[in-house]
Amino acid sequence: MLNEEMLKRGLIFVFCIFLFSCSGEDKEVHQIRPFELKKSTFEQLEGWEADNLCSFQKALSLVCRQVCSKKRNTITSDVVSYSAEAYCEKCAEMAKFHSDTALKQYIQNNFNPYLVIANGQEKGKFTAYYEAAIKASYKRGGAYQYPIYGKPKDLVEVRLRDFDESLPNQRIVGRVKDGKLVKYYTREEIDAGKIDAPVILWGDNPVDIYIMQIQGAAVATLPGGEEIRVGYADNNGHSFRGIGSILLEKGLIKPGETSMSKIRDWLQQNGSTAKKNMLLNDRYIFHKIVKADGPIGAMGLPLVAGRSLAVDRQYIPLGSIMWLETTAPDGKPLNRLVMAEDVGGAIKGGVRGDYFWGHGEEALEQAGKMNSSGRYFILLPKGTEVKIHE
Repeated sequence: MLNEEMLKRGLIFVFCIFLFSCSGEDKEVHQIRPFELKKSTFEQLEGWEADNLCSFQKALSLVCRQVCSKKRNTITSDVVSYSAEAYCEKCAEMAKFHSDTALKQYIQNNFNPYLVIANGQEKGKFTAYYEAAIKASYKRGGAYQYPIYGKPKDLVEVRLRDFDESLPNQRIVGRVKDGKLVKYYTREEIDAGKIDAPVILWGDNPVDIYIMQIQGAAVATLPGGEEIRVGYADNNGHSFRGIGSILLEKGLIKPGETSMSKIRDWLQQNGSTAKKNMLLNDRYIFHKIVKADGPIGAMGLPLVAGRSLAVDRQYIPLGSIMWLETTAPDGKPLNRLVMAEDVGGAIKGGVRGDYFWGHGEEALEQAGKMNSSGRYFILLPKGTEVKIHE
């Protein structure tokens, strides 16, 4: 009896294996795509009704004006493209609304939200940044001994697609040596003076300049009290390595001490050790003096506190309207409409964002602590064709 029962079970097991191996249904269901957009509804957006869109209007107007001033058929990234005509038609209408209720109703009537999914995951990492503050002078002297460089004269930019349309839409920077394009100087080489670049200002504190480079921009207070805005001009093309990760890996700070304000304090207090570790980040940012209402993002527009988001432009087209769902450092929901209008050296991935908090110490406290899980949706005009390029 025992052998007969075991034989029956064995036959059932073999039959089940045969059945599932012959079925092709599971293959399609479990196929993971590198990037996809899942059509959703506004009812699925957490906190949609609570978001007051009045502060969003400024970011929307600036971005729409710039995007729609250029003649283009599509708004595109490496993997997504959609109709510029449809987008700009809706943008023109949205500019007419000056109340939260009217704008929100128009968006609901004319747009569809699409959940962004990368490699099968809808959740990703969301950090934040802010506009730093420094003290600087146009002339070298006294405490002002640390150069803030403009874009180097020998920095060469190459866009691969300009040479072959089949190549990635990638930008490479370097310098010419012996007739060949080579990597540009590292941070350590630049600090050693190997650079042909104008000095736009002289700062009084190397740590503040370093943090300005991480954030991309700053408000500089001159000796007479005047404030000017220092914006991003370019970078040396090397990979970014976060100072918090460097110090944490070496055991120089503890896991609970990774906020930007605490990292800044540690760097200020540790002189030569701090300098040695700052040099491990090869990426170097060059700056320019700008006249604007806020720090200038990758689209050449002033960023708006709480409404501007840095994304990976390989996946998300700059100028896109996004619905963000994540959490603030205090654990409260941070759900709001933002514009994808900036990029960052560490912002890589299909679901990855850097939220702009604004300017000042309070913004520093918030931005420096934010490291949250979240998701986002891209809002596209109803009826527009969306293409995913895999």
